[in-house]
Amino acid sequence: MLKTELDRFKLVAMFEGISFIVLLFIAMPLKYIWLMPMATKIVGMIHGGLFLLYLYAQYEASKKYGWGLKDNAIYLLASVIPFGTFFSDRRLAKIKADLD
Repeated sequence: MLKTELDRFKLVAMFEGISFIVLLFIAMPLKYIWLMPMATKIVGMIHGGLFLLYLYAQYEASKKYGWGLKDNAIYLLASVIPFGTFFSDRRLAKIKADLD
């Protein structure tokens, strides 16, 4: 299942995207509406670790598949826009289909 750098990048991107959504739409309201700051501390740390893993997975995939500046910029931008990694998953699926 996770034999290639592209597969690993897709998996990490999915988890990073989910953690970002949880941070923005669950943890942040808990912190600012219901005054529960611990939610952002926990989810924020998890998301931060996943973001660093995302950057590493992107680097490995970029090196393996020869992505240029444009591709790397698209995937980096996707990681900081809510739901962005889910939209970039389509692009990654197309790359994977072309390789198979």
